[in-house]
Amino acid sequence: MSQSRGGGRGRDLAVRVRSGRGRTLSSRLWLERQLNDPYVARARREGYRSRAAYKLIEIDDKAHFLKPGMRVADLGAAPGGWSQVAARRVGAAEGKGRVAAIDLLEMEAIPGVAFQKLDFLDPSAPDKLKAMLGGAADAVLSDMAANATGHRKTDHLKIVALVESAADFAREVLAPGGTFLAKVIQGGTESELLAGLRRDFASVKHVKPPASRADSAELYVLATGYRGQKPAENMHK
Repeated sequence: MSQSRGGGRGRDLAVRVRSGRGRTLSSRLWLERQLNDPYVARARREGYRSRAAYKLIEIDDKAHFLKPGMRVADLGAAPGGWSQVAARRVGAAEGKGRVAAIDLLEMEAIPGVAFQKLDFLDPSAPDKLKAMLGGAADAVLSDMAANATGHRKTDHLKIVALVESAADFAREVLAPGGTFLAKVIQGGTESELLAGLRRDFASVKHVKPPASRADSAELYVLATGYRGQKPAENMHK
C-alpha cells in the first residue's frame, strides 16, 4: 500500500492500494474505499462490528423508533453491527429490552442479544424468534442484501423479493404499532412492495442516511405503526 500526499499541511493522506498478483481492479478499488472510509475507521474506534451500524444510528436519531424496553428482531444480523446498536438503544444488556438476531452465518456473542443460526424463510422461524424475544416484536430490522450478480436489473429484482419476504416475516411477528426497517435498492419495481406496506402500516417512507454511500443505489424503507394482522374472513358469509 502507499499514500498519496496532499499539498496542504495537516491534510489527511489517502491510502492507495498497489496492484498485486491475483488482485483485480474491482477488489483493489473496494479495498481503497474501505481504507479511506471515515465510517470504517470510526467503527473500529467505537467498537462496532461494521460501518453499517451508523446507518441504523442515523436513521433512528431522526425517527426515534428504538426505545428502552422494546423487543427487536434483526434479520440477517451477522456480523452484528445493527444488533449492537439495537441492544444499546433498547437497554438489552441491562434487561430493559430484548434483541433477537438470526442469520445463516455464525455471529459472535453480543451482550444482550440472543442469536440463533436460522434461515428466516424457514416456516418455523417466526415462532422461534418470538420465543427468543418472549413475545411479539416491536421492531423488525433487515439490512440484508441478496448476492449480487453484477446485472443491475437482476440484482434489483432479487433484493425486492428478499425485502418482500422480510416484510411477510415482519407481519407474522410484529405487535400492533410495530416498525419495519429494511434495505432496498432504487430501481422502480418496488411499487407492489410499497403498496402492501402502506396497506398494513400507518406510515411508509424512504430514508437514505449519510452513512449510506452517495454513489450507492441503496435506500431504506421505514414502515411504522403496524396495523396488525386482520383475522381471516368467515368463508361462509
